[in-house]
Amino acid sequence: MKIPLRPVINDIFFIFGAGVVLMLDFSLLRALLFFRNRDLAVAVPLEEIGRAFEIGLRFDLIVTSFCLMPVALMILMPWSLGRRRWAIGWLALVGFVANFAGVLELDFYNQFHTRLNSLVFQYLKEDPKTVISMLYYGFPLIRYLLLFAGLWAIYLLGIFIVDRLTRVEGRFGLGRPHPLLRLVAVCMLAVVLIFGARGTFRHGPPLRWGDAFHSRHLFANHLALNGLYTLAKAAATNCSRKNERYWMEAMDQDEAVRITRQMVLTRYDRPIEEPGMPLLRLTTPPGHHDATGIENVVVIIMESFSAQFIGALGSRAGITPEFDALSGKGLLFTRFFSNGTHTHQGMFATLASFPNLPGFEYLMQQPEGSHQFSGLPVLLKPLGYSDIYLYNGDFSWDNQEGFFRNQGMTRFIGRYDYVHPKVADPTWGVSDEDMFDRALEELVELCVQDKPFFAVLQTLSNHTPYPLPKRLPVEPVTGFGELNEHLTAMRYSDWALGRFFRKVESNPCFSKTLFVILGDHGFGLPEQVSSMDLLRFHIPLLLIGPGIRKEFGAISQKVGSQVDIVPTIMGLLGRPYVNQCWGRDLLALDEDDPGFCVIKPSGSEQTVALIRGDAILVKAPEQPLELGRYELMPEPAFQPVDDDALRQEMDRQLSAYIQTAMRALKENRTGVPKSSDSSVSSRP
Repeated sequence: MKIPLRPVINDIFFIFGAGVVLMLDFSLLRALLFFRNRDLAVAVPLEEIGRAFEIGLRFDLIVTSFCLMPVALMILMPWSLGRRRWAIGWLALVGFVANFAGVLELDFYNQFHTRLNSLVFQYLKEDPKTVISMLYYGFPLIRYLLLFAGLWAIYLLGIFIVDRLTRVEGRFGLGRPHPLLRLVAVCMLAVVLIFGARGTFRHGPPLRWGDAFHSRHLFANHLALNGLYTLAKAAATNCSRKNERYWMEAMDQDEAVRITRQMVLTRYDRPIEEPGMPLLRLTTPPGHHDATGIENVVVIIMESFSAQFIGALGSRAGITPEFDALSGKGLLFTRFFSNGTHTHQGMFATLASFPNLPGFEYLMQQPEGSHQFSGLPVLLKPLGYSDIYLYNGDFSWDNQEGFFRNQGMTRFIGRYDYVHPKVADPTWGVSDEDMFDRALEELVELCVQDKPFFAVLQTLSNHTPYPLPKRLPVEPVTGFGELNEHLTAMRYSDWALGRFFRKVESNPCFSKTLFVILGDHGFGLPEQVSSMDLLRFHIPLLLIGPGIRKEFGAISQKVGSQVDIVPTIMGLLGRPYVNQCWGRDLLALDEDDPGFCVIKPSGSEQTVALIRGDAILVKAPEQPLELGRYELMPEPAFQPVDDDALRQEMDRQLSAYIQTAMRALKENRTGVPKSSDSSVSSRP
């Protein structure tokens, strides 16, 4: 019996042909997006526009592969695709959605300077009459509908041509294709489409939205994305936030903003009334710079640098002798916390000054991560600062380069940029020793330039599986059981930090440099402090720079978190600036202000906590509030407190802060309006 092969083979060619038509359609929509917003491309080099179209093909491939999967499964039907009515119907629907979204995006991008995102769903939730009226009177709706109809017709013509070219005359007279043949064809297509859905056929991580950020020009980066891709990401994120309404509707929004302003704004802040921007303000620092003369900034973020093992904070474990010695040269904070329990949250909280919120724990990978924030790059780049970001590992991890390039950073040195490193770990990359050595070279070069700079140095050796040299320069840690290896890596990171400072201190350029040293997060310990497991968040913060210790002392017990880093740095630089930071200048707090922070663990867990002074309130949906007093050193402890007034006050503060931040994030109101210059004056 002869097995009819031709119908199945031609159906496979039809699927691939339909994929080509859809890819061409996406490229045409990208060209229209470019034409509609061409005024944004005036300063963009032509080669970067070309690169955007090239990268865009990979994002288009992801969407195309997902769209073709249902058609591939149809081959399992007895007559394979048969007369292809179902297949063509599905592809027509795909083309309808793709072209409608593409036309919609022409003015959506023009208005918001972002690809399709959760704001689309927000408009769908609003009054339809108002939205339709806005579209009809505010945009050339008829012309866009005609454009959409024309694009869809061209797309359908392409599908029909592919169908005609791959038809088998009299296919039903050949008999039904064998089930095994149909199954083999589907498996082959599945392999190709699964790889296509990753955006790459190479070994390595799949394509992420941050991979589109190849240029210093935001429009070129956005042009590389696919609107359906960003919209689908936003939809998936929204569907996963089951408890979002719990936080978004805790109280009247005006009341939430009022409480949040009372928490965050100090007497050095003057609110700027801008619709939807709750913390927009002009901050005039209190004159720190007159005593310090700081020009440059180096932020060192230490992986898993738990404060519980810092000798300067009371530990007797002997893990951090170098950090302990450095503490004698600067200001050490004893009640400082990470905003989350993952490097991801530590990075955006520290450098973008935005909190870790329920449902947004992986902000740098989510659509909202493409928003602008009042972070260090945004505030310093207009002042003429050059920048550099050094990291042991791959910047595609956690979408770090994509996120921070979008925020304004331009120079990145990652694992593949080191020449003959002492350690080349296949998992993470080079060692902390290698990173600090390269950092020293780069910083010395920056010093000879006639402009200020800021640098971010991120360590990695203190992360499992611990990329350490075979011959350790430190003694391995013993006596801590399962923590021995972890603490050995922490001791090695501390050694590398001390070695770096011994070299960098000899350079006269650094007499005007502020060094900010902190952990990205702690790690789990046997001791439990409240249901939040507070020790996982307890990290050191050390400020070293000219005049710091003399002006502010050796120790501060003010409560702070990573979102306070940016405003504290800006305060020391002394320039008035417009911002929407979600933290405060820890050096400008009133004497009776104990400081506060809002923290949340990683993952989908909805538990959050407010720490104020020595009090902590832990809150989670459908769970009773937990209020207590905590101790960190020398012996961690937690004592429940029965104080209804304090419980209600802290509950309202915590709910207001989260609600206000979440609404600002969802409405893309986290940055500074383009009409407001982030720097309003030079240093007085």
